[in-house]
Amino acid sequence: MPGTIAKATNKGNNIAYKVHSLSYGTSSMKILVFSLLLSLCFFLPPPEGHATVKAPKEIGGFKLGTSIDDYEFISYRNFLKQVVVENVGAFRKGIIEYGVCERPGEIVKIKLKYADSSESFYRQLLQKYKQQLGEPAKYTGDSFGILMAWKWFFTDKAGERISLTLQYNKKNLDETLGSMVKLSMPDRINAERLCFNKMCNSRPIDSSIPEEQHEESFIPR
Repeated sequence: MPGTIAKATNKGNNIAYKVHSLSYGTSSMKILVFSLLLSLCFFLPPPEGHATVKAPKEIGGFKLGTSIDDYEFISYRNFLKQVVVENVGAFRKGIIEYGVCERPGEIVKIKLKYADSSESFYRQLLQKYKQQLGEPAKYTGDSFGILMAWKWFFTDKAGERISLTLQYNKKNLDETLGSMVKLSMPDRINAERLCFNKMCNSRPIDSSIPEEQHEESFIPR
């Protein structure tokens, strides 16, 4: 009898162990499946916009993909035009601006970015500017030293005012990083602006200017 009871007890223990092992295996399988599904959620690409909503391409009377020549109620050009230059001597790139009205084609502003963008180069450059051009008229940078800029003013033999700026930008994303020189003729630029405004004012007013002020013109559609 004691042997029979012991065998029954062992048999019961084995059954309980198997049941426990089966339950543990089932739980592990559930956790594994859940983990795989969760991983798929991370790797699947996000839905691209609303499938039932039409992609907006128009606002304020202007529509993407149309020609700028379709809009007669706007000015087609500014009073200055620009050309971009690259890899010119010690400069990596620059923008040259010229007039289109008072003196068409004449350069009135030059902006050049030095290839060396280090602060040590800027400080050496500033000393050379001072030696050749004298002390600057004023400091136009910020008080934090993020954008450092010095400005000179001159008058040429013809009485034209010349403005010169040497600046260094550490991390202001609104400005070109590194050292840049700006050379311009303020009087010529102003003359181009006045000439262009006069030309625009002399044009007949186009009756096709949109006057819509309702809500549809405020929202892309």
